[in-house]
Amino acid sequence: MFHLDPSYIGQVWPLFMWSIVLVAAVGCCMGFKEFVWFMSVGYGFSVMCIGAYLLIFGLVTRQISVAVAIMACLFMIYGYRLGGYILKRELTNAAYKKTLESTGSTKAMPIPVSIFMWAYSMFMYTAETSAVSYRFINQAKDNVFAYIGIVIMAVAIIGEATADKQKSAAKKENPKRFCDKGLFKIVRCPNYFSEILFWVGVTVSGIGAVKGAQWIIVLVALALITFVMYNSAQRLELRHEKSYGLDPEYQKYSDTVPLLFPFTKHFHSMKVYRD
Repeated sequence: MFHLDPSYIGQVWPLFMWSIVLVAAVGCCMGFKEFVWFMSVGYGFSVMCIGAYLLIFGLVTRQISVAVAIMACLFMIYGYRLGGYILKRELTNAAYKKTLESTGSTKAMPIPVSIFMWAYSMFMYTAETSAVSYRFINQAKDNVFAYIGIVIMAVAIIGEATADKQKSAAKKENPKRFCDKGLFKIVRCPNYFSEILFWVGVTVSGIGAVKGAQWIIVLVALALITFVMYNSAQRLELRHEKSYGLDPEYQKYSDTVPLLFPFTKHFHSMKVYRD
């Protein structure tokens, strides 16, 4: 191991951020095999790779704080679980694969389009994790916001894993029925909500560490992932309306359980109009 002057990392931070972009690029390059993987499997694995990179670089240079080390590990856990879960589902779940095919998600894309999505993905995932990267780059001391962020991130990981497990169990029990058990009694898209919550935790962890214009990247990334998750919830709701819209039980469920944000009155997206 070798020891770097803390000020050195701050001086070369643009290069360090570019190195994270390259790590993210490796993590999501599998999208060239299946286009949708840029935004699913590659998403999870990019976050995992960024976490591993921060942890290894920080340990080698002996400049990583306890909070950053924990958050890097949470990136690894989060990314591995999400990427592995989606990959297994797409490779082994025939019904889900059929759904992807029906929506055109498995359609091959021209190389220029794939390259554009690859570039967008690598920068997006770098931006999403940037609050932790900036905490490391700025050599900020661990504070209460770092640990609040860690708690939120951990809760989100547990929430997303639990929601995926509950939905898989419900579909195994009755493939033709919507899931309204467990966390799905509180919100109809608990996995998407947990996704947003995870990145809220990352953002909170940057308070007192992220400086000046760096906040632009952090907050824009949070806004974008929130938009993506809300859009995903909308599209899922439209599919559910198509499949279960005539079911009185589903109508009651969707009219009383919030779509994405728990304990709110937001039951339907603007795209859904029911007579």
